[in-house]
Amino acid sequence: MSLMLDDVTKQFGSFTAVDHLSLDIPEKQIFGFLGANGAGKTTTFRMILGLMDQSGGKISWNGERIDYSKSDEIGYLPEERGLYPKLKVRDQIVYLGKLRGMKKSDILTELESWLERFKVPDYIDKKIEELSKGNQQKIQFISAVIHKPKLLILDEPFSGLDPVNVELLKEAVVDLKEKGTTILFSSHRMEHVEELCEYLCILQHGKPIVHGGLRDIKRSFGKKNVTVHADFDIEFLTEIDGVVKLKKTTEGGILQITNEEVSQKVLLALQGKGFVRKFELEEPTLHDIFIEKAGESYE
Repeated sequence: MSLMLDDVTKQFGSFTAVDHLSLDIPEKQIFGFLGANGAGKTTTFRMILGLMDQSGGKISWNGERIDYSKSDEIGYLPEERGLYPKLKVRDQIVYLGKLRGMKKSDILTELESWLERFKVPDYIDKKIEELSKGNQQKIQFISAVIHKPKLLILDEPFSGLDPVNVELLKEAVVDLKEKGTTILFSSHRMEHVEELCEYLCILQHGKPIVHGGLRDIKRSFGKKNVTVHADFDIEFLTEIDGVVKLKKTTEGGILQITNEEVSQKVLLALQGKGFVRKFELEEPTLHDIFIEKAGESYE
């Protein structure tokens, strides 16, 4: 059950939204799609779903094209939410579940268990417009997964949610993966992708600038970070050979170093200067990698 994109391009007039994108998305994994707004993430999703034709290249799932006949195997949470505001949650989900070939009794069983899980069991008879934005999003998420899809596409699933609800939704996503769903999700929040994905692609202006397994990407980057919390100014550490940059924080700073060995020089240099509360060698973050590869800061 793997999803393949082979040299996929999408042009709107003279503008190229997706530029020769080739990806192999492993089954039963969470694959992260990162990029600034306008990088081509949503356009790629719409092409995968057959909602939009690509200008060139091939997209296949299990060797076949995705079309309406596969809609019972696929779930999609669009970035712009699309629930009917006047309908009650129950009617909304029953209608969408039936479109996916489910029986009403099965839909209600699933719906009740999801509402329980999301800590909103009493929302079943509320109209969508009566719910907060975050709770509307939970209902939209349920609508995308009620039929237990084999392929789930989530476009910015965590945007606009408070931290408690982000955690609830994240747990649900991991659970679905463990039960065998292939999940593709986009985000511009690096830390969500870092936490959930083993594989990822960073898009910039429609082109993949970083692509592969998270572990391999970090390893091949080479550089590491050292976090230092100290009761004295650590600016002097930038003079050490191998320290690339220092980002100051209220408690000290984060150093980017060329390799692990440099951390030992830093440790030696700190000795005898004062009280050090924390010294930690860490993998580079996706944020570090993006800035280096894309040559621009990223919001």
